[in-house]
Amino acid sequence: MAFHNCCSLFLAETQSLWVHIVKSYSPQSIELVGTLLIQAVSFWLVCLVYLALDVLLPHYSSRHKLQPVPKQPSRKDVWHCFTLVAQNQLLSLVLHLIQIQAVSRGLISAYRIDPSLPSLAEFTRDFILSLLLREAMFYYGHRLLHVPWFYVRIHKRHHRFVAPIALAAQYAHPIEHIFANTIPITLPPQILGSHILTFWAYLAYELFNTATVHSGYDFFGGKAKMHDLHHEKFNLNYGSIGLLDWLHGTNVLRSQKKRD
Repeated sequence: MAFHNCCSLFLAETQSLWVHIVKSYSPQSIELVGTLLIQAVSFWLVCLVYLALDVLLPHYSSRHKLQPVPKQPSRKDVWHCFTLVAQNQLLSLVLHLIQIQAVSRGLISAYRIDPSLPSLAEFTRDFILSLLLREAMFYYGHRLLHVPWFYVRIHKRHHRFVAPIALAAQYAHPIEHIFANTIPITLPPQILGSHILTFWAYLAYELFNTATVHSGYDFFGGKAKMHDLHHEKFNLNYGSIGLLDWLHGTNVLRSQKKRD
């Protein structure tokens, strides 16, 4: 009973706060600022925590690293990664501003922003469908990027980090960042007409997940190890949740010469 009362109180307070936000700010401002806050907390802060483990808890960090010290990137590599990821994030921001303007002119569909909260059924449905749509878009796009012509010109940059770090999740060629990182995450909730709060929850999960699987630490039941193997071996674990890797048999290492 106490738990139920706490949940009811939390929902009531959340509803009241959300109504105040929707009435006080434009939909464009809500979408832009809210999305930037989600990125700051779910990606940048998470990456900072993972990177800080080496400095603050070196013994703990070394025990949980997936790959040995000689393979780890140098401080110069980390700084280079930071600057490129910041550039990609700036590119995403510019594209988001263009998208918001297109939405305001009625040219494309948008996330739903209204005073009501999404129901649990709607939230669960859109969250799961977004995960599945993203898995399909990312898996097949990622497989395409491993075709030699695209790999050499675009995807090879991302594979510079054989022992990846969290920031390397968005260390990519701008074309890859747009079509493999950004669109597969942002498009599914738009197709579904999802509530902006559902999109933010889904975005937070995806950003936390991609930072974690690139972190070099195996804290979450093998997720990081799976993607670590992809960076090391190149020819398996292309997807995000593993469903299409299982379906296509790319969850098993195949004999193949690693690309340079």
